[in-house]
Amino acid sequence: MKSASGEKRIDTASRVIKAPPPVIYQAWTDPQALMTWLPPKGMRGHLEAFDPREGGLYRMALTYQEADHAAPGKSSEHTDVIRGKFLQLVPDERIVQLVEFESKDPAFAGTMTMTWALRHVPGGTEVIFRCENVPPGIRQEDHDEGLRASLENLAAFTERED
Repeated sequence: MKSASGEKRIDTASRVIKAPPPVIYQAWTDPQALMTWLPPKGMRGHLEAFDPREGGLYRMALTYQEADHAAPGKSSEHTDVIRGKFLQLVPDERIVQLVEFESKDPAFAGTMTMTWALRHVPGGTEVIFRCENVPPGIRQEDHDEGLRASLENLAAFTERED
């Protein structure tokens, strides 16, 4: 959606993660790994479909674990259902996807483009998370916190000792 000034909203976050690009990329393309780190704190995730290839589709449900949570779900009171399509998968470099929330609320309508860019740097991988055309129903401060939390979760998952 466009802002009051007519421009599409873009939210970004970045972090250096102490893991090589192939480990980060694998965490995104392996469904079991993805459901381990991606759900925000207080939520659990379930993949109903997952086809990690260019043009491949996925459908994911994120559900609050407790009935008492600050923000309502976008698809129902306790759940966010997300449909996605992989536009570009460049191993160890980039994941680009279209993301759409299943919601009756027009404030969450529209298709957001999400890009995860990976760049090898000394000590690990710089991960840049960019969301374009963010629906206006997603508050900027909530989304900023969510993007940072996703990067923290990814770091915790990929930096762990095996």
